[in-house]
Amino acid sequence: MPAIPAAWADLPFFATDYPAIAEATAGDDVLPPAAQRFAALELTPPEDTRVVILGQDPYPTPGHAHGLAFSVEPDVRPLPRSLTNIYKEMVEDLGHAPQTGDLRFWARQGVLLLNTALSVPAGNAGGHAKLGWSRLTRQVLDRLSDRPRAFVLWGGHAQGFRDAIRGQDHLILASAHPSPLSARRGFFGSRPFSSVNNWLTSRGDTPINWTDPT
Repeated sequence: MPAIPAAWADLPFFATDYPAIAEATAGDDVLPPAAQRFAALELTPPEDTRVVILGQDPYPTPGHAHGLAFSVEPDVRPLPRSLTNIYKEMVEDLGHAPQTGDLRFWARQGVLLLNTALSVPAGNAGGHAKLGWSRLTRQVLDRLSDRPRAFVLWGGHAQGFRDAIRGQDHLILASAHPSPLSARRGFFGSRPFSSVNNWLTSRGDTPINWTDPT
């Protein structure tokens, strides 16, 4: 069983739901590997979280998912199609995009890349969507409602969790999903990266470096 991230360990999910989910997701045919399952929460504790980007479930292709929504290991080529579209929009919005699909440098700046399910059977997209991971998502969003943050909700699935965000002072960006099936229905042209940075700087906060790992 992967270690529970200390900064989030008091969420009720880990006592009430996770033991059964851990048993159901044991095995080598489940992605990402168990040691990476909570990577997003580990890299971005609540006190450091400034932006939340909500995904759906991990990439079902072995070698792609490593625990952060939309991110892949740096050697993955070609990039998954949703991430390719994210980068296309970033080029339109900011002028360029990262050279690889590894988004851990976003996480280290306070961007929580959270999937609503943290596991998937290899080759079976959405296969763990009903295991109960969504209760963790709701508890994380509730926890992060304690002060103003930016929430990026791409697609109807992510927007279904909007009611878990409390308070009135957040930036909530909702658009179509970057998937090739929907990107042209409102994701392209939405300029989420500059919108988040404009909001952060308007509050006296440091903008996110979306494009250049250092």
